[in-house]
Amino acid sequence: MKFDKSAKLYKKGCKHLVGAVNSPVRAFKSVGGNPIFIKEAKGSKIIDVDHNIYIDLVQSYGPMILGHKNKKVDSAVEKALKSGYTFGASTEMEIKLANLVCKSIKTIDKIRFVNSGTEAVLSALRLARAYTGKSKIIKFSGCYHGHSDALLVAAGSGVATLSIPGSKGVPEEAVKNTLIAEYNNIESVKQLIDQHKDIAGIILEPVAGNMGVVRPNQQFVEQLNELTSANDILMIVDEVMTGYRTKFGATHELLGFNADIVCLGKVIGGGFPVGAYGARNEIMEMVAPLGEMYQAGTLSGNPIAMACGYATLKTLKKRSPYKQFKAQAEIIENFLLDAAKENDIELTVNRYGSMINPFFTSERVVDFKSAQTSDTEKFKVFFWNMIENGVYIPPSQFESWFLSAELSEKDLKTIEKAIRIAIKAVSEIKTTEIKEA
Repeated sequence: MKFDKSAKLYKKGCKHLVGAVNSPVRAFKSVGGNPIFIKEAKGSKIIDVDHNIYIDLVQSYGPMILGHKNKKVDSAVEKALKSGYTFGASTEMEIKLANLVCKSIKTIDKIRFVNSGTEAVLSALRLARAYTGKSKIIKFSGCYHGHSDALLVAAGSGVATLSIPGSKGVPEEAVKNTLIAEYNNIESVKQLIDQHKDIAGIILEPVAGNMGVVRPNQQFVEQLNELTSANDILMIVDEVMTGYRTKFGATHELLGFNADIVCLGKVIGGGFPVGAYGARNEIMEMVAPLGEMYQAGTLSGNPIAMACGYATLKTLKKRSPYKQFKAQAEIIENFLLDAAKENDIELTVNRYGSMINPFFTSERVVDFKSAQTSDTEKFKVFFWNMIENGVYIPPSQFESWFLSAELSEKDLKTIEKAIRIAIKAVSEIKTTEIKEA
């Protein structure tokens, strides 16, 4: 494959865009080389500016669950565009999408649409504090909830410690009320609750997707439910990534989490910028204009985004590709494990529903610490060999792969071939000799 036009665009983009990108993961920093620039997409494929065609296992990091350019979704967007772009006023489509979401997620009576997952989460935290009258939030190491100051933090040396800022520009005062626990480690949560009596909420991903695909164990779920209930702590479930990815509705319901506030994004926008947070009536009635917790947005409930999201969910409900997702994820897992075994490569594969992720480690990956045992140098070689063989995966060891309803049997054969070549390439060099691609 040639990437000449992508290289030229990267050089041109560096002049006025930060790193020539608008989100850091697109920069390919963790895998080396220049970012690939995409020109168009259709179904299960994306095409770059050099006319290279890839099976897309990124799916815009989750939203394109129906594949790219679905006909029914396209038609809905085109119809909405004819009426105008934005009005700064209410539309019927907001009500229709809200009704569809609330009917499919039992823990939500009312919902507020916003423009991104980050916005949904920071609003949910404010709501938890408004409702409980308490200040502190527990988050889990390795769970990503957007780039708001209060959650952009790294854990300290101990599990029962106040967090420290995880980015320049985040003052210590912004994270002083954020506590860090370890995912799948209930003792770390108990320790924090014993030390702090003003905890408003615990936020987590029901299945973590930014340290790879890591699911909670059942005992952790059950004990977390008990702890939040016994201590009047709200459970805030971040379903921005997982919502509608494993069932038509929320993943936390499958796993048994007793969610008080639910954050959504990605799939509910169908490819347009949409986020949302919702809860039972008594909590949501704290939000303005019904209550005193203020949150607003000029483009919230944008009519084009609402039309796209509604068409996506309606089509998704009818198509119900969830059995297909489970079967295809299992097939891809076997491709990875078989190729690793043939080439004597240590590999662990985690998956849940339509999300899957390989780790170059022999350890079971159950939290951020174990995820970090993965050999990221091997992943670099694996990544570029997958790209060269027509399969587009996230340019990061710790980002989930996503399946779409358009993934075909022919696509799976291409994926199998690419995996075998990529794993073979990893086996042929020593880690210490791996250079950036």
